[in-house]
Amino acid sequence: MRAAASSPASSQQLVAGGASLDGLRASANKDPKGAIKEVAKQFEALFMQELMKSMRATTMKDDMLASNGGEMMTGMLDQQYATSMTGQPGGLADAIARQLERQMGVSPAAGSGPAIGGLKGLGAGATGAASSVAGLNNNRARLAASYGVPAATGATAGSATGATAAPSTPSRSSSATGRAQDFIQAHSAAAQEVAAQSGIPARFMLAQAAHETGWGRREIRGADGTNSNNLFGIKAGGSWTGPTVTTTTTEVINGQPQKVQAKFRAYATPEESFRDYARLIGNSPRYAGVVRAGNDATAFAQGLQRAGYATDPQYAAKLGRVIETTARLQREIGAVAQAQPDRARAPT
Repeated sequence: MRAAASSPASSQQLVAGGASLDGLRASANKDPKGAIKEVAKQFEALFMQELMKSMRATTMKDDMLASNGGEMMTGMLDQQYATSMTGQPGGLADAIARQLERQMGVSPAAGSGPAIGGLKGLGAGATGAASSVAGLNNNRARLAASYGVPAATGATAGSATGATAAPSTPSRSSSATGRAQDFIQAHSAAAQEVAAQSGIPARFMLAQAAHETGWGRREIRGADGTNSNNLFGIKAGGSWTGPTVTTTTTEVINGQPQKVQAKFRAYATPEESFRDYARLIGNSPRYAGVVRAGNDATAFAQGLQRAGYATDPQYAAKLGRVIETTARLQREIGAVAQAQPDRARAPT
């Protein structure tokens, strides 16, 4: 969505070109603190768009509704959702604004020189992006780094790795962000433990679990509602002697998605699911290419698809996008966690 050149950016519009950035920069001369808040909302909205795009990719599409036009309209709708959900009290934008204020020396009561000078630099990073949203996205990471703010912040007050820090209640700008944050925090400890034992990167396992369950929205349950704790969609073959659940799932057969009944493994805890997944990948010659992938996310995702882990022909591409989102969320959760001691020491 392109902001009008004659008016400054608002929380209902994304800064998509040089003119909009100039309007935002001009507003800093009158109200530096207000401009900081607007910048924070823009970063929050951009992150929300990326997160919603990634979550859309984890959902099997209905061929009757799939089309280029439909995808374009869905993208426009998601953009509107993203801008509408940002700027809520106590949300991500507030955390970014506080970080910007500290970095640029703007006090809560008043703002002056440093903030204006800092915000003037905002337009420079997007000069080459004045004609397209894509250009702005390419410069977003560099702009964010110059202000000490993550490029797409899904930050919370907790830690990305439950093994090293106790999780705390995250600030949420939307239910989608909160769900992704909760999922990562809930399973980080198990992923780290299994990663240390198996060598499979924790972020890869977290991302695949998120992809298979839609960030916890589509957990495999039995007919009576019993949760299988099966985060990786592992089916129960003839060699499996443990508990199972039977449910309807979508499989791509002869190029067409079809609903089928399938039996899946069930576990007492999600941690058991991580351990069983690592055994499956590590002990089967079928997945040797996955193990050899090391820290290469693309090779990992493609190795799973080549080995036939899933029937979706787009599985590798979708998983790759979720791995990127997971890694970004982990970095930003950790960045905000590190900022908490600074806030505690700040004078009142």
